[in-house]
Amino acid sequence: MSYQWPLEAKELFAERYPQMAGAGLPIPDVDAVRAAITDMWADEPGGWAHEWSALAARYATAGAHGLSALAYGWARFPAPADEAKRAALARQTEQYLLAAPGFEVAFRRDVLDLPYRGGATRVPVHVFTPPAATGKEPVLLVSGGVDSWKMDLHGLLVTLCSHTGLPVVAFDIPGTGDSRVPMAPDGAEIVRGLIGHARTLGDGIVVHVGVSMGGHYSARSGLAGEADAAVVLGGPVEAAFSHGRLARFGMDGIVGNALGYDRPPSRDDLFAALAAFSLRPLLDLDGQTPMLVVNGADDVHVPQEDTLVFEGRRDTEVHLLPGTGHCAVTELPAVLRIVSEWLPQTLSTLRAAR
Repeated sequence: MSYQWPLEAKELFAERYPQMAGAGLPIPDVDAVRAAITDMWADEPGGWAHEWSALAARYATAGAHGLSALAYGWARFPAPADEAKRAALARQTEQYLLAAPGFEVAFRRDVLDLPYRGGATRVPVHVFTPPAATGKEPVLLVSGGVDSWKMDLHGLLVTLCSHTGLPVVAFDIPGTGDSRVPMAPDGAEIVRGLIGHARTLGDGIVVHVGVSMGGHYSARSGLAGEADAAVVLGGPVEAAFSHGRLARFGMDGIVGNALGYDRPPSRDDLFAALAAFSLRPLLDLDGQTPMLVVNGADDVHVPQEDTLVFEGRRDTEVHLLPGTGHCAVTELPAVLRIVSEWLPQTLSTLRAAR
């Protein structure tokens, strides 16, 4: 189920340009596509998917499969709401797998059957393993956002794997990417299944790292005591789901598509659905594992309250970085330094407690 909604390409470029340029695409190519696009949905020259896909096809022809996968990722952005974007998503996967032999770390794509709502759902995961791994290390379980999925976060995933020396298992949250079910609060059942699977791949310790809406799920994993530790990068927790938000940069349509609507919902219906995601019931308890919570102070999607609400909680470190926005994407080196300082100490404590 999917739908198109009114959306200005200029707005998306204004917000996402640093992310596009920072992911590794040549800036002149990004600028050329930006200048060519005049419409978000038209499947013709000047259309978003058309122009990004044309760039991706040129990369593919040149054998630059990694760049092609990145460009196809932008072609299907912000949601696979029509055939052109769904085709771009399929081609992104093809190009990504073609690029895989050249990754800096070992890679494989596994497809898991995990329990969900009394049945099972298929969940493809991407597993990254550093060269020196022995199979006896903790595992990082990483969930992407509502519009930036595991293939789009490739650079971050490889960096985490290389810098920490730990295996990384990446997945798309419900309602996004390879997921076959809509986004819903009970998607936590799928995450619990993924945590259980990740325990079998290393020494049994699992740290759930979540980015954006994926950070909502990692916050839940940590607060519920399901993962052994959790890292939350720009995760919406409570205030972000309040009525009146999601008005900027097409986020209402992005989230509506992820929730499984086949037409634009009313704002009342949309926020009624989102209210169920509030983690207030878990925030009121004290069953959490060690947590690291980081975001940019200028985030237009997730209010500061959803980061600061963790201040003063036990076993929790909080960073609200000035001068940067959602997930502190323009200060990623600083974020990685924070994670690299917090993670070894946390893992040492977890190992000592076993």
